[in-house]
Amino acid sequence: MKSFRYLITAAIALTALAAQAQDVAALLKATDKYRMSADNLQVETQINVLNADGTPDKERRYKVFAQAKRQSLVIMQSPAEAGQKVLMLGDDFWLLMPNSQRPLRITPMQKLIGDASTGDIATMSWAEDYTGKLIGEEPCEEDAAAAKQSCLHLSLNASRKGVTYQRIELWIGKTRHEPVRADLYVLSDKLAKQARFVLDKPTAPTKVLEMVLSDQVSNHKTTHVRYLSQKERQVPAEWLNPMFLVRNPPLD
Repeated sequence: MKSFRYLITAAIALTALAAQAQDVAALLKATDKYRMSADNLQVETQINVLNADGTPDKERRYKVFAQAKRQSLVIMQSPAEAGQKVLMLGDDFWLLMPNSQRPLRITPMQKLIGDASTGDIATMSWAEDYTGKLIGEEPCEEDAAAAKQSCLHLSLNASRKGVTYQRIELWIGKTRHEPVRADLYVLSDKLAKQARFVLDKPTAPTKVLEMVLSDQVSNHKTTHVRYLSQKERQVPAEWLNPMFLVRNPPLD
């Protein structure tokens, strides 16, 4: 009888875990829509770095082609980086320099500017890259006394190797599931950055306008990743081939 009860209890527990996993996957898909409105996008991105006292430090512009099946091409548009590109194909990242005939392997943690890494702008889907669990309902703001909105707290773990962060603690709106803030942990489980998300309409949001990254390790600067525009665009297949890109072809 005890064995039977144990089996029943174990079965119920497994069913509950499976249901929770499905719930988290559905929540992440809903949250992703605020960051990536279609499978294939062209995203004009501007990154501004501010010093600890709020004064401007650096600014860069990027054109990001975020494509289906974990593929992205980042074209650097500022004079200081002119001609450079980053290509992501699944777990593989390459940096392509204008005067080199050889793609350079890099990691998603490779710094672009400030606290923004290649993975921060080349990958925009949590549902594809993470699994996790629902911790519960909590205040959206870290200061519970100041919070006016309830969030769902998700604890996420990387489901593949080619991701920027090994673990993410994510808070999303309880009703509409928009991203609000996140704690971003690297492979050593050290808190590397904190992110907060600026949305277009606070009461009825439809998209993320900006991701603000705060360094938690050294320089205490803030990095503002602004999504200036998005439009659906599927790029030619050869644009996603590193050996084609090393020829430095025009990409219009």
